[in-house]
Amino acid sequence: MIETIDLTKAYRRVRAVDGISFVARPGRVTGFLGLNGSGKTTTLRMLLGLTRPTSGTALINGQPFGELKNPLREVGAVLEQGISHPGQSGRAHLITQAILAGASRARVNLLLETVGLADADTQRTGEYSLGMRQRLAVATALLGEPRVLILDEPANGLDPEGIVWLRELLRAHADAGGTVLISSHLLAELAQLIDDVVIIANGQVRRAATLAELAGEGTVRLRVRGRDPVRLWRVFEEAGAEVAAEDDTLQVYGLSPEDAGEVAFAAGVPLYELAADAPSLEQTFLELAAS
Repeated sequence: MIETIDLTKAYRRVRAVDGISFVARPGRVTGFLGLNGSGKTTTLRMLLGLTRPTSGTALINGQPFGELKNPLREVGAVLEQGISHPGQSGRAHLITQAILAGASRARVNLLLETVGLADADTQRTGEYSLGMRQRLAVATALLGEPRVLILDEPANGLDPEGIVWLRELLRAHADAGGTVLISSHLLAELAQLIDDVVIIANGQVRRAATLAELAGEGTVRLRVRGRDPVRLWRVFEEAGAEVAAEDDTLQVYGLSPEDAGEVAFAAGVPLYELAADAPSLEQTFLELAAS
């Protein structure tokens, strides 16, 4: 499990992280979201012992990272690009890291296959594409078979096939009881993976909830087309809705689909289309992050 308790990092003129508390639980994928400069990366660095907190606590499996007996066996991380020496091959890099993690060469072979680098294992990493370097970073994080994964923009540089591969890998890791904390700007893709969401802005947690709870909190938009859009606009507003027009379709806020259908029926206006667009993770994130 991952837990932060009133975690704070203050610099001379600014608090990069200001009293953050949240939990990422085993068996679940937690999305850690925030705009650039919100404090995401600083928080992840404090979790991994790379930045010292000003106050508060960052715990992995109940302990600060620096107190873990075998951290590479408990935590795998993808935090920065350029983790490998450009003159090393992908295989040589993993073998070096495997020695540190106490992993076997068989584990290296397995991971090269798993991340799709078996055919490029002797190629120098300086010649790798960005996507290949990301795959190598994921393989490095998995060397010690850790139960906890902390990933900052792990899909950066991956093609669509690679993104699907990463999603399936992380989902399988969580389904096997692992804990995954992931930060990404690919919100539409992230929405297909995560179970829980932590949104931060200006160094503070704005919302921590399950994805299902967050989806149910936003404003639902109805798309309505009917025989008489002018009359529909008027009766919807009389029912308390906010209405806007987009071509021949009305955008209706503040009514449920059932209520909109009843209002149109009472007004005697046949409907050709009535669809509800639930707010996307991106829309909800932008509303909360900007608040």
